[in-house]
Amino acid sequence: MPDRAPQVDRQLPTEEARDLISLVRDIAQQEIVPKAAEEEDAGRFPRELFTLLSRSGLLGLPYDSEYGGGDQPYEVYLQVLEELAAARLTVGLGVSVHSLASYALAAYGTKEQQVEHLPAMLGGGMLGAYCLSEPHSGSDAAALRTRAVRDGDAWVITGTKAWITHGGIADFYTVMARTGEEGPRGITAFLVPGDAPGLSAAPPEKKMGMKGSPTAQVHFDGVRVLDDRRIGEEGQGLTIALTALESGRLGIAACAIGVAQAALDEALSYATERRQFGKPIADFQGLRFMLADMATQIEAGRALYLAAARLRDAGRPFARQAAMAKLHCTDTAMRVTTDAVQILGGYGYTADFPAERYMREAKVLQIVEGTNQIQRMVIARHLVGPEGR
Repeated sequence: MPDRAPQVDRQLPTEEARDLISLVRDIAQQEIVPKAAEEEDAGRFPRELFTLLSRSGLLGLPYDSEYGGGDQPYEVYLQVLEELAAARLTVGLGVSVHSLASYALAAYGTKEQQVEHLPAMLGGGMLGAYCLSEPHSGSDAAALRTRAVRDGDAWVITGTKAWITHGGIADFYTVMARTGEEGPRGITAFLVPGDAPGLSAAPPEKKMGMKGSPTAQVHFDGVRVLDDRRIGEEGQGLTIALTALESGRLGIAACAIGVAQAALDEALSYATERRQFGKPIADFQGLRFMLADMATQIEAGRALYLAAARLRDAGRPFARQAAMAKLHCTDTAMRVTTDAVQILGGYGYTADFPAERYMREAKVLQIVEGTNQIQRMVIARHLVGPEGR
């Protein structure tokens, strides 16, 4: 990656937001970028960095300051995510997942639950994970099998969750478990401590990219949680989960644009320095057109996720626009990073340059928090109604 932060001309609503972006860029350049390639190659998760981010107020930005959050609109929070993801996707996506895991309690918890748990979750150094998917239920979330059985004033949770970011290292897990009938109405949400007896994690998956971000199955072997850790009403869990994902998709969209921006910056740096036939390769029309297309796709993606964020901040429906943003921005990241590798030629295919890492990382963004095929289904339902009417 070039020795400079991506100099994006950001439209920020307040001076406080501009100062926040400056802080994030300083942390990115001083603490994230210098170690990113080495730590990703070694598969090392930067837990100490997340402690720094928490102390700096960056893990609770979109939440209420009464509980340790930052009171920032999504329009600002997402641009912070973009900056972090441009420095290292493991960090940007990790912050997004933590925010996703905190959403259920922040939006559906009781006042007592929020007072007890949110300050530590948002600014106390804790790290969260979101547990919806299972080995046999990914896109079909309503088919989950993990079960919670009532036992006096507690619930006993048994089952396995899959593809869990921060699995095995999280301090808390927001878990969707079946408490009633089959189907979407029989699911309830729980806040489970990371050190609960009976909770364990499998070894992390060996992935194509994002090797520094642990993704693992999480096993619940009779994990007992008190009823005061149930979030929302019984049977409300899938609604909570899917509502959280509407906002989470915007986080993934912002991360995707961050990766794409980093790839464009790398391609621009290389194309202006690399000389062939007596001139910089950036002088050749074929490459100039590639760079122009890459920049245009990034700007369009950024405008799309920000438009969705502003709808959310205004309290208006934004689910369709969030799905569109997730779809467009992650497809853009895949195209832009692929083109960046092509512009660097043979060097782009080596680990000496970050372009190949960006390309490997971009792929997962088309899959997580609802595949892009699912996003197309969501968009179509908003346009023409549900299937099989």
